[in-house]
Parts: sequence; structure tokens; C-alpha cells
Amino acid sequence: MSSSYLPATTESIAQALEAKDHSDSISILYRVLDDPSSSPEALRMKEQAITNLTDLLRQENRGEDLRSLLTSLRPFFSLIPKAKTAKIVRGIIDSVAKIPGTSDLQISLCKEMVQWTRDEKRTFLRQRVEARLAALLMETKEYSEALTLLSGLVKEVRRLDDKLLLVDIDLLESKLHFSLRNLPKAKAALTAARTAANAIYVPPAQQGAIDLQSGILHAEEKDYKTGYSYFFEAFESFNALEDPKAVFSLKYMLLCKIMVNQADDVGGIISSKAGLQYVGPDLDAMKAVADAHSKRSLKLFESALQDYKAQLEEDPIVHRHLSSLYDTLLEQNLCRLIEPFSRVEIAHIAELIELPIDHVERKMSQMILDKKFAGTLDQGAGCLIIFDDPKTDAIYPATLETISNVGKVVDSLYVRSAKIMA
Repeated sequence: MSSSYLPATTESIAQALEAKDHSDSISILYRVLDDPSSSPEALRMKEQAITNLTDLLRQENRGEDLRSLLTSLRPFFSLIPKAKTAKIVRGIIDSVAKIPGTSDLQISLCKEMVQWTRDEKRTFLRQRVEARLAALLMETKEYSEALTLLSGLVKEVRRLDDKLLLVDIDLLESKLHFSLRNLPKAKAALTAARTAANAIYVPPAQQGAIDLQSGILHAEEKDYKTGYSYFFEAFESFNALEDPKAVFSLKYMLLCKIMVNQADDVGGIISSKAGLQYVGPDLDAMKAVADAHSKRSLKLFESALQDYKAQLEEDPIVHRHLSSLYDTLLEQNLCRLIEPFSRVEIAHIAELIELPIDHVERKMSQMILDKKFAGTLDQGAGCLIIFDDPKTDAIYPATLETISNVGKVVDSLYVRSAKIMA
């Protein structure tokens, strides 16, 4: 910052906007903020200068400078209404979030602001910054800390009956429990979010987030048809807002189609008017999986997983469902290949299915233990021996049925004799 200040006027702001490069603009805006004047007009101009300065620092990827700016503005916050303070603080935190690789900076910034809001008794702002902090902790897999923070926050916000914030917190809690694989609590938190959302107007982006989480939970329970309808609702909300989350909703829609054996519909959805807007690696990955599924080809499936590792394996939701799909495909293919044999070399099966021998051997031993087929592995000879399906002897069920019927007859005779004796 320069020691000489510029008056907080429209002319100074215009001078900053007309500067040749960003560094000059930033320098001028810092000087405007140094103006000691606290007249209503000067405060209004300073607010404009903060907005412009925040945008410029974000464009320059200067996260630490944004953090310093937020700290230096604390005396200024005492001169303006609390609602405007909240808007500026959240705007600067949002700007830091748009700079890549700043997760740790965002967490430390939020913790600093939570402490400051506690000291200044700014409850409204503190609750929102704490909710943001919990979301950041969840992203960095600090689940226990995030859960502790949310538990206290939920009770406090319920007491104040701030429905809009409550929807955000309940939704965040649902995502957190889902990450911890606690499905009942994830569903309970989502139901609470829906209940709160029904009482107020919910912005489309937030409604889309609720629908997306609903779809994820239904898909986790293998209810892919209901999951698809929720993903479709989420996609429509995000698509109307041109939100980047739209592509994830579309990706999960395609996943549901594949999981219910309707992989042929995937191409049609991608080539639709809405789908064409989002053509890219994510949709290409799902199309490759759909093609592999249609052809029942494990080789194509594995090549899709390798070619689109970031889109498939690094997305935990897609990865979980595709690993289940891969296992099913592998089992179906192995059962089809071993069906004609009573004894076959494992190497031959591996060659037919085009997979490594140890992979095939491990899977077949698992299938034998799961009683998917009757057989044994002769590892010394490197062979699989398949047994004939044991025929169940019909005499045992027939005997049990006869005994059951005799029992009924005896009971009936006992009842009749009791009546005669009476």
C-alpha cells in the first residue's frame, strides 16, 4: 500500500479502472481504501473499491493478499452495517475459493474470521462462515472435525429458526454422513433439509443440490430409476443456471441408465440438445463404459477405466457403482466361458477373457466360495475342476411334507376327541 491516500470518489475509482495494468489498478484501489474519510459517500465508494480490488486480486491469483485485505478491513467493518460486512466477507472468501490450490488458505481464513466474529458478537456472519468451514473440512477429509462443528451449529441454527441456513447445514451434514458411509444418518439429514426447504423459497441452485444428493442416496440403495429422476431434476436446475455441477448430474444420469441395463439410451441422451452442451471427458467416459457394457466386453471396460481414470476412478460415486458393475460383468463372462468344460486350464480361461491369470484365479476362487458355481481349483496343475450341479433328492422335502400333514391330522383328531369328551 502507498503511504499517500487518494480520496474515495468516483473519479478515483474510474482512474483505477482506466489504469494500464492490474498492478497499477490494485495500487490505486489500496490508496482509495487508505482515505480516512467516513462520510456516507466515501464509505459507498470504498465498498465499490473493495469489490473491484477483490476481483483484481482473484484474477491475479493473489490469495494471501486477499487474506491480508480481509484482516486490514476490520476497522472499516465497524463503520458499515453488519449486513454489508457479511456480504463483503463472504465475497472475499468466495474469491479465495476460486483460486486453485487454496484449500488450506481458505480453512485458516475461515478459522480467523470465526474467531473475529465471536469477539465482535456477529452471530449471523459467524454461523455462515462456520458452515463454509465445515464444507472445506469435509473436502479435505477432516470428517471428525467437520462433524463436531456441524453438530453444535445445527442446534444453534434450529434454535434461531434460520430456515435457509438450516437447509444448507442439513444438506452438508447429509453429504458428510454419506462420506462416512453412514447411510441412515445421511438420509435423516436429507429429510430434515427437505422439511426445512418446504417451508421457504429455496434458490434453484440449492434445490438442485438437494435433488443431486437425493439421487446419490437412492443410487446407493440400488434404486437407480428413482435416482435417475432426481439427477434429471438436478440437471435441469443447474443447466438453467449454467452451473458447472450440471455435467455431474448428467454423468450420474448416464450411470443410472448403465446400471439398469439401458446402456443403449446413453448415446441418445448425450446427443440430445441439452447433452451436446456438456460434451467432454466426463460424458466420453460414460459413453465408453456404456459401449463396454453393451458388448459385455471386460477388455473395453478396463481400457475405459484406464483412459478415463480421472473421470471414473477418482469420482467416488461413479467408482463405487462401476466396481460393482465390473464384478457382475466378470462373473457373467467367467460363467459363460467355463460352462462347456468339466476341467479346464486357468491359463486358457484367462486367454479367452483377456485378463491376467492371477486376476482370473482370484476371482474364480471367490466365486466358488460364494457358491456361484460348484468346483475347485487345482493350483498344482493350474486347472479348474467343475462339478456337476448336485441334484437335490426329492425324498427329503416329500418326507417333511408328509410329517407336516400327519401332524395336522393328529391335531385335528385331538380337537375332535376333546369335544366328544366334553
